[in-house]
Amino acid sequence: MSTKHKCGWCVGDTLYEAYHDKEWGVPVYDDATLFEFLILETFQAGLSWITILRKRENFRLAFDDFDYKKIVCYNQEKIDLLLQDAGIIRNKLKINATITNAQAFMKIQDEFGSFSSYIWKFTNGKPIKNNLVNYKNAPANTTLSDTISKDLKKRGFKFVGSTVVYAHMQATGMVNDHEVSCFRYNEV
Repeated sequence: MSTKHKCGWCVGDTLYEAYHDKEWGVPVYDDATLFEFLILETFQAGLSWITILRKRENFRLAFDDFDYKKIVCYNQEKIDLLLQDAGIIRNKLKINATITNAQAFMKIQDEFGSFSSYIWKFTNGKPIKNNLVNYKNAPANTTLSDTISKDLKKRGFKFVGSTVVYAHMQATGMVNDHEVSCFRYNEV
């Protein structure tokens, strides 16, 4: 029985492999999913992605299924509840940034019709297909992620440094950073 080659970063952890095989690098044009990944990536800042992935369902419950229309209305009582929730990352700055980012997200929707229209304009609506032989050679950020990060910050977003933005681009398929020998490289 032959096994499919996968990017080296996910091999050996069933949750990581499932995420890699089904989600990572798949182009996302749905605003709700783009917002979910934005929130997860901002919480990931300074931590490993597997930590966030293992807590993803807890985040989903704590943040009302990542519904930005609800998150934008969070008050101090809700913030205090989130700070007590051991199932998520209890970082006050990141929790507050989630609310701020929901507000900024909705402003972009008003201006561009959707967040998807806004974010994908940076790649002319198409994924950038890189040619990585080894995932270890993937950049942490690029000139494009620098540009997007600056624009998001200008629009009021928090915790959206260039590295966070590049990780978001990878997760949502704006860039294809699967290894060229990975079975997903040509699928996404």
